[in-house]
Amino acid sequence: MSIPTLAHRIDALLPQTQCTRCGYPTCRDYANAIADGSADIDQCPPGGADGVAALAALLGRDSKPLDPQYGIEAPPVVALIDENVCIGCTKCIQACPVDAIVGAAKRMHTVIAAECTGCELCIPPCPVDCIALEPTAAAPLARVEVLARAAQARRRYVARNMRRARPANGPGLSRLGATPMARTQAAVVETERNVATCSQATADSMAAPIAGDDRTKRPIDRAGVLAAIARGKARRMKDASES
Repeated sequence: MSIPTLAHRIDALLPQTQCTRCGYPTCRDYANAIADGSADIDQCPPGGADGVAALAALLGRDSKPLDPQYGIEAPPVVALIDENVCIGCTKCIQACPVDAIVGAAKRMHTVIAAECTGCELCIPPCPVDCIALEPTAAAPLARVEVLARAAQARRRYVARNMRRARPANGPGLSRLGATPMARTQAAVVETERNVATCSQATADSMAAPIAGDDRTKRPIDRAGVLAAIARGKARRMKDASES
Protein backbone atom coordinates (compact mmCIF):
# COMPACT_ATOMS: atom_id res chain seq x y z
CA MET A 1 0.00 0.00 0.00
CA SER A 2 1.39 3.40 -0.94
CA ILE A 3 2.09 5.96 1.79
CA PRO A 4 -0.54 8.43 0.47
CA THR A 5 -3.18 5.68 0.42
CA LEU A 6 -2.22 4.54 3.89
CA ALA A 7 -2.27 8.13 5.17
CA HIS A 8 -5.78 8.54 3.77
CA ARG A 9 -6.97 5.43 5.62
CA ILE A 10 -5.30 6.58 8.83
CA ASP A 11 -6.85 10.04 8.53
CA ALA A 12 -10.27 8.42 8.24
CA LEU A 13 -9.79 7.00 11.75
CA LEU A 14 -8.82 10.32 13.38
CA PRO A 15 -11.34 12.57 15.17
CA GLN A 16 -10.73 15.60 12.92
CA THR A 17 -10.58 18.10 15.77
CA GLN A 18 -7.48 19.70 14.16
CA CYS A 19 -6.41 20.43 17.74
CA THR A 20 -2.63 20.10 17.11
CA ARG A 21 -2.15 18.23 20.41
CA CYS A 22 -0.45 15.39 18.52
CA GLY A 23 2.34 17.80 17.59
CA TYR A 24 1.18 18.29 13.99
CA PRO A 25 -0.83 21.21 12.56
CA THR A 26 -3.67 19.08 11.20
CA CYS A 27 -5.09 15.59 11.52
CA ARG A 28 -3.96 14.83 7.97
CA ASP A 29 -0.39 15.86 8.78
CA TYR A 30 -0.43 13.48 11.73
CA ALA A 31 -1.81 10.75 9.47
CA ASN A 32 1.01 11.39 6.98
CA ALA A 33 3.56 11.16 9.78
CA ILE A 34 2.17 7.85 11.01
CA ALA A 35 2.17 6.51 7.47
CA ASP A 36 5.82 7.39 6.86
CA GLY A 37 6.91 6.15 10.27
CA SER A 38 7.86 9.50 11.82
CA ALA A 39 5.03 9.53 14.40
CA ASP A 40 3.52 6.89 16.66
CA ILE A 41 -0.12 5.90 16.98
CA ASP A 42 -0.47 7.05 20.60
CA GLN A 43 -0.42 10.83 20.14
CA CYS A 44 -4.13 11.68 19.72
CA PRO A 45 -5.98 12.32 23.02
CA PRO A 46 -9.31 13.19 21.32
CA GLY A 47 -9.27 9.80 19.60
CA GLY A 48 -8.77 8.08 22.94
CA ALA A 49 -7.78 4.51 23.66
CA ASP A 50 -10.25 3.19 21.09
CA GLY A 51 -8.66 5.42 18.47
CA VAL A 52 -5.23 4.02 19.23
CA ALA A 53 -6.65 0.50 19.01
CA ALA A 54 -8.22 1.28 15.62
CA LEU A 55 -4.92 2.61 14.29
CA ALA A 56 -3.09 -0.44 15.63
CA ALA A 57 -5.56 -2.78 13.93
CA LEU A 58 -5.16 -0.95 10.62
CA LEU A 59 -1.39 -1.09 10.79
CA GLY A 60 -1.17 -4.63 12.16
CA ARG A 61 0.50 -3.54 15.38
CA ASP A 62 -0.14 -4.11 19.06
CA SER A 63 -2.17 -1.38 20.69
CA LYS A 64 -0.65 0.77 23.43
CA PRO A 65 -1.78 3.41 25.95
CA LEU A 66 -1.97 7.06 24.99
CA ASP A 67 1.31 8.89 25.50
CA PRO A 68 0.52 11.30 28.37
CA GLN A 69 2.88 13.98 27.05
CA TYR A 70 0.25 14.70 24.40
CA GLY A 71 -2.66 14.83 26.86
CA ILE A 72 -5.19 12.43 28.30
CA GLU A 73 -8.50 11.07 27.09
CA ALA A 74 -11.36 13.16 28.48
CA PRO A 75 -15.07 13.84 28.03
CA PRO A 76 -15.99 16.11 25.10
CA VAL A 77 -16.03 19.85 25.73
CA VAL A 78 -17.48 22.88 24.00
CA ALA A 79 -16.17 26.43 24.02
CA LEU A 80 -18.35 29.13 25.55
CA ILE A 81 -17.79 32.87 25.13
CA ASP A 82 -18.62 35.30 27.93
CA GLU A 83 -20.45 37.86 25.83
CA ASN A 84 -20.27 40.47 28.59
CA VAL A 85 -16.49 40.40 28.37
CA CYS A 86 -16.00 39.79 24.62
CA ILE A 87 -14.61 42.87 22.83
CA GLY A 88 -15.30 41.64 19.29
CA CYS A 89 -11.67 41.32 18.23
CA THR A 90 -12.39 38.33 15.89
CA LYS A 91 -9.20 36.51 16.94
CA CYS A 92 -11.09 33.38 18.00
CA ILE A 93 -12.91 33.31 14.67
CA GLN A 94 -9.60 33.30 12.84
CA ALA A 95 -8.31 30.44 14.99
CA CYS A 96 -11.32 28.11 14.77
CA PRO A 97 -10.56 25.35 12.23
CA VAL A 98 -14.22 24.44 11.64
CA ASP A 99 -15.92 27.86 11.50
CA ALA A 100 -17.82 27.17 14.72
CA ILE A 101 -17.64 30.79 15.93
CA VAL A 102 -19.76 33.54 14.45
CA GLY A 103 -19.46 37.29 14.89
CA ALA A 104 -17.90 40.37 13.37
CA ALA A 105 -15.39 43.04 14.36
CA LYS A 106 -16.57 45.08 17.34
CA ARG A 107 -19.55 42.80 17.80
CA MET A 108 -19.96 40.02 20.32
CA HIS A 109 -19.11 36.52 19.15
CA THR A 110 -20.80 33.26 19.95
CA VAL A 111 -19.97 29.58 19.51
CA ILE A 112 -22.12 27.21 17.47
CA ALA A 113 -22.05 24.52 20.14
CA ALA A 114 -23.15 21.70 17.85
CA GLU A 115 -20.17 22.34 15.54
CA CYS A 116 -17.47 23.02 18.15
CA THR A 117 -14.88 20.22 18.29
CA GLY A 118 -13.40 21.36 21.60
CA CYS A 119 -9.99 21.86 20.00
CA GLU A 120 -9.14 24.74 22.38
CA LEU A 121 -7.41 26.73 19.64
CA CYS A 122 -9.67 29.72 20.24
CA ILE A 123 -8.48 30.19 23.83
CA PRO A 124 -4.83 31.35 23.49
CA PRO A 125 -5.54 34.20 21.03
CA CYS A 126 -8.29 35.75 23.18
CA PRO A 127 -6.81 38.92 24.69
CA VAL A 128 -9.46 39.20 27.41
CA ASP A 129 -9.67 35.55 28.45
CA CYS A 130 -13.42 35.37 27.87
CA ILE A 131 -13.56 31.80 26.52
CA ALA A 132 -14.10 28.77 28.73
CA LEU A 133 -14.52 25.07 28.04
CA GLU A 134 -17.53 23.22 29.39
CA PRO A 135 -17.95 19.42 29.28
CA THR A 136 -20.90 18.11 27.31
CA ALA A 137 -20.80 14.57 28.66
CA ALA A 138 -19.64 12.81 31.80
CA ALA A 139 -17.38 10.35 29.99
CA PRO A 140 -15.40 10.14 26.75
CA LEU A 141 -17.52 9.48 23.68
CA ALA A 142 -18.00 6.00 22.30
CA ARG A 143 -16.04 5.23 19.14
CA VAL A 144 -19.13 5.40 16.92
CA GLU A 145 -19.89 8.89 18.22
CA VAL A 146 -16.31 10.02 17.69
CA LEU A 147 -16.44 8.93 14.05
CA ALA A 148 -19.84 10.55 13.48
CA ARG A 149 -18.57 13.87 14.84
CA ALA A 150 -15.37 13.47 12.83
CA ALA A 151 -17.29 13.23 9.56
CA GLN A 152 -19.08 16.52 10.22
CA ALA A 153 -15.91 18.22 11.47
CA ARG A 154 -14.04 17.13 8.33
CA ARG A 155 -16.75 18.61 6.10
CA ARG A 156 -16.61 21.93 7.93
CA TYR A 157 -12.81 21.97 7.93
CA VAL A 158 -12.63 21.38 4.18
CA ALA A 159 -15.32 24.00 3.56
CA ARG A 160 -13.37 26.51 5.64
CA ASN A 161 -10.19 25.72 3.69
CA MET A 162 -11.98 26.35 0.41
CA ARG A 163 -13.55 29.57 1.65
CA ARG A 164 -10.25 30.96 2.88
CA ALA A 165 -8.48 29.98 -0.34
CA ARG A 166 -10.85 32.02 -2.50
CA PRO A 167 -9.33 35.33 -3.63
CA ALA A 168 -10.88 38.40 -2.02
CA ASN A 169 -11.54 39.73 -5.51
CA GLY A 170 -11.86 37.88 -8.77
CA PRO A 171 -12.89 34.33 -9.64
CA GLY A 172 -12.71 31.54 -7.12
CA LEU A 173 -10.47 28.53 -7.55
CA SER A 174 -13.31 26.60 -9.17
CA ARG A 175 -13.15 29.01 -12.13
CA LEU A 176 -9.42 28.88 -12.57
CA GLY A 177 -9.33 25.52 -14.27
CA ALA A 178 -7.65 23.71 -11.40
CA THR A 179 -8.58 20.12 -10.69
CA PRO A 180 -10.65 19.39 -7.55
CA MET A 181 -7.58 17.81 -5.92
CA ALA A 182 -5.45 20.88 -6.70
CA ARG A 183 -8.12 23.19 -5.36
CA THR A 184 -8.37 21.20 -2.14
CA GLN A 185 -4.59 21.07 -1.71
CA ALA A 186 -4.34 24.82 -2.30
CA ALA A 187 -7.07 25.41 0.24
CA VAL A 188 -5.34 23.26 2.84
CA VAL A 189 -2.00 25.04 2.31
CA GLU A 190 -3.63 28.45 2.60
CA THR A 191 -5.55 27.55 5.74
CA GLU A 192 -2.55 26.03 7.46
CA ARG A 193 -0.60 29.21 6.66
CA ASN A 194 -3.25 31.31 8.29
CA VAL A 195 -4.60 29.10 11.06
CA ALA A 196 -2.29 30.59 13.67
CA THR A 197 -2.70 34.16 12.35
CA CYS A 198 -4.77 36.36 14.61
CA SER A 199 -6.83 39.30 13.46
CA GLN A 200 -4.93 42.57 13.23
CA ALA A 201 -7.67 44.44 15.03
CA THR A 202 -6.23 46.63 17.79
CA ALA A 203 -7.62 48.71 20.58
CA ASP A 204 -7.35 51.81 18.40
CA SER A 205 -9.45 50.24 15.65
CA MET A 206 -12.15 49.46 18.20
CA ALA A 207 -12.26 52.94 19.71
CA ALA A 208 -15.66 53.98 18.35
CA PRO A 209 -18.88 51.93 18.60
CA ILE A 210 -20.61 50.87 15.40
CA ALA A 211 -23.73 52.83 14.55
CA GLY A 212 -26.78 50.75 15.32
CA ASP A 213 -24.77 48.23 17.34
CA ASP A 214 -26.88 46.80 20.11
CA ARG A 215 -23.95 47.35 22.43
CA THR A 216 -23.98 51.15 22.11
CA LYS A 217 -25.24 51.32 25.68
CA ARG A 218 -21.81 49.95 26.56
CA PRO A 219 -19.47 51.56 24.01
CA ILE A 220 -16.19 49.82 23.26
CA ASP A 221 -13.60 52.51 23.88
CA ARG A 222 -9.84 52.23 24.20
CA ALA A 223 -9.90 52.35 27.99
CA GLY A 224 -12.48 49.59 28.14
CA VAL A 225 -10.46 47.37 25.81
CA LEU A 226 -7.25 47.86 27.74
CA ALA A 227 -9.02 47.19 31.02
CA ALA A 228 -10.50 43.97 29.62
CA ILE A 229 -7.08 42.85 28.42
CA ALA A 230 -5.61 43.58 31.85
CA ARG A 231 -8.34 41.51 33.51
CA GLY A 232 -7.59 38.62 31.17
CA LYS A 233 -3.87 38.75 31.94
CA ALA A 234 -4.55 38.93 35.67
CA ARG A 235 -6.85 35.91 35.47
CA ARG A 236 -4.28 33.87 33.56
CA MET A 237 -1.55 34.79 36.05
CA LYS A 238 -3.80 33.78 38.94
CA ASP A 239 -4.62 30.45 37.28
CA ALA A 240 -0.92 29.82 36.64
CA SER A 241 0.00 30.56 40.26
CA GLU A 242 -2.67 28.20 41.56
CA SER A 243 -1.74 25.32 39.27
